[in-house]
Amino acid sequence: MSCFGGDINFCPECGNVLPIPGLQDFITCPRCAFKVPVLDLTGQVIRSSVVFNSLEQSSSAVQSDESSELKGPVVDRRCSRCNKEGMVYHTRQMRSADEGQTVFFTCIHCRYKEKEDS
Repeated sequence: MSCFGGDINFCPECGNVLPIPGLQDFITCPRCAFKVPVLDLTGQVIRSSVVFNSLEQSSSAVQSDESSELKGPVVDRRCSRCNKEGMVYHTRQMRSADEGQTVFFTCIHCRYKEKEDS
């Protein structure tokens, strides 16, 4: 018996999501091994739903991404594809926090994309 209370879908000891009940008399938390009697779930209804984005929303998001790829600071960097000067860049933290950011460059002339790990 736990001294904590809360939503029946979560372990009262560690807060982990509990698995769906099976044929056993107890549900065992996969994180801390706390046991919840299946009878505690009697009468509980579990509902889930999936919401899909409409096609119009999806296509407008793609169009806004394409127009935003040339926004940002322009640096003097030569494109390896068209050999012209001028690229827009942005950075993202793609790896763990103790490693450098990844810099993404987009040519303002031919829209060729390059990346550089720092």
